[in-house]
Amino acid sequence: MTSTSSYAAPITDPLFDGDLGNFSLELRQLLVRLLRGPYLDGSVDPAAWQLLLDQQQVVSAYVSEIFLCVTLDTDRKIAMLTPAQVDQVHTTPIAPRRALKRDETLLALRLRLLLEQHSGTGSDAVLSRNAMHEILTEHRSASDRDDKRFAESCDAAIARLSALRLLTGTELADEFRISPALAMALPITRIEDIPRYIAAIDANESTLNLLSEGSDELSLDSTELMQE
Repeated sequence: MTSTSSYAAPITDPLFDGDLGNFSLELRQLLVRLLRGPYLDGSVDPAAWQLLLDQQQVVSAYVSEIFLCVTLDTDRKIAMLTPAQVDQVHTTPIAPRRALKRDETLLALRLRLLLEQHSGTGSDAVLSRNAMHEILTEHRSASDRDDKRFAESCDAAIARLSALRLLTGTELADEFRISPALAMALPITRIEDIPRYIAAIDANESTLNLLSEGSDELSLDSTELMQE
């Protein structure tokens, strides 16, 4: 029996008073990490990634009980839980999700473009805080003349994407790595369509639904990664 397969073996002693579970401590810890989200990065934690690969069927069966699916990007070594599409009551995702605000959405889309352009280089896509401020300046409303409030809005957008771990820190305080998980958060297969989405937001369209029924594009209001 391999070390990872032993993690799925029934435990012999309860882990706490009233414990009726069968999974090992390591497998339960993996489940908690997936449920807590927003994603598991296998490049950061190779042991957890390998355990997930070895016990994918067990983990998938467990989360299926609460209408969730395990979604993997094996190339980028990213895993996350996504809600199953079930048209019944009491089957909505457990964790409440707050839709991205305008600046957060614009920044996420622009970062997605940069991530795609950087793919295949063998290095991380890195961007400074000032560069992200400049990105959002391109989409600044002409009527917005409050520089202080605009800068605060830019920082708030960066903070939100950082909280979702779509941006991660580097050795430098104001430099950020664009997480490869952004490709799963925004699974847009036609990258060239992103400018159209950005233009729609800039035009202040009241409804921007990037995911129509049967489409493989994304609704930014309902992406599984956008959770607190």
